[in-house]
Amino acid sequence: QVQLVESGGGLVQAGGSLRLSCVASGRTFSAYSMGWFRQAPGKERELVARINRSGDTTYTRDSVKGRFTISKDNAMNTMYLQMNSLKPEQTAVYYCNYVSKWDTPIIASWGQGTKVTVSS
Repeated sequence: QVQLVESGGGLVQAGGSLRLSCVASGRTFSAYSMGWFRQAPGKERELVARINRSGDTTYTRDSVKGRFTISKDNAMNTMYLQMNSLKPEQTAVYYCNYVSKWDTPIIASWGQGTKVTVSS
């Protein structure tokens, strides 16, 4: 059974930083691309960043490029999202998932997510 457990969220002032973690189990972690998604209140869930299975190719959406960095540790079955210079519009619940080649989430059952609140 696949499990995705996110952590590291919290309340931070604008301009601050947070580091999110995602521990995945139930699938061969190193065999899949993985991604961070977020869902803001009243909005649809969207892909924020993606990393390939070996960890040497990444994608981040334009709105966070240069401020968010995705990484993974295959030995620890863990993925990270370093978020710097946070803005209030980044307030959302952040989730991780395995990602298909079309950048769509693979696992239908999401984890509980980790809430990020950025105050102005």
